[in-house]
This record gives sequence, structure tokens and C-alpha cells, in this order.
Amino acid sequence: MRLTTRGRYAVTAMLDLALHFERGPVSLAAIAERQGISQSYLEQLFARLRRNGLVDGMRGPGGGYKLGRPGGEISVADVIDAVNETVDATRCGGQRNCQGEHRCLTHDLWEELSCQIREFLGNVTLENLVQSKTIHPISRRHESADADRKKSAVALNPARAGV
Repeated sequence: MRLTTRGRYAVTAMLDLALHFERGPVSLAAIAERQGISQSYLEQLFARLRRNGLVDGMRGPGGGYKLGRPGGEISVADVIDAVNETVDATRCGGQRNCQGEHRCLTHDLWEELSCQIREFLGNVTLENLVQSKTIHPISRRHESADADRKKSAVALNPARAGV
């Protein structure tokens, strides 16, 4: 079973947004920089997240994104669903045709595992993740690395000092 990059990146970006939204709208460039995700890929993901009401976009100077509803009301499963991702441990994608036109011996086992994973992810909210003790040290490390990159860029090109 595998969650694709699309689902992982969407959850990562939404958690980053949840961690930083109190400072105002968060730009995709900032999320891209902190998380090492292509900004153009984030734009595609956030279009889907916006269509599903999970984020609100704000245009203009100081614009960016904010959560579309409180973090306690957005589950990891909501994020995965919004980007058309599935968590499926079956070999047949849930079609019950694992062996030709029939299901395999272990189909029900993998289908139940998929249901358990889905239920687990449905019970984990962005707020739960933000409150996790392990998240904040990682987030601070990302912010520190982001600040170091900006300082290096300014040192290499003083004209960027206003950036």
C-alpha cells in the first residue's frame, strides 16, 4: 500500500499552513521553500483544496492562503480526498478483480486494512497534528533553514536585501 506524492504533499502543505496561519495568509512560495515542494505543484494541489473548501485564497500584496475552516474540523482524510487520492491496500484498487475477474484470497484482508487506515486518518485533524509535541521542533528546523537560505541569497546578491 502506498500513498502517492500528491497525497503526502497535500497533507504536508496543509500542516505547514496550519502551523503558520496565525501570522496571516501564507504564500505558496513560503510553503514550497520550507517543505521542499515545487511551487507549481503546490498551485495544482491548492486549486483542488480551494475547490473543496479546505483553503481560502487571498490575492494581492500580503496575499496567500489560510485554512478554509478551523484545523480541528479538517481531517487528514479530508485533505487526501480533496486531491483525489485514495488509501487502498488492495492490489485491484477495490474492484474485486485481483485475479482476472475474481477477487484474490487475501482481498478482504487488504480491504479491511484500507478501511482501518481510512478511519484512522479520518480521526486525525490538522489541529491534532499542530498540537503534537514532535511537530514543532521539525517546523522550527524548517524555518531556521529557510532563514539561512534567505541570508545566503542576500549575501550572494545584496540587491535582494529587500526580498
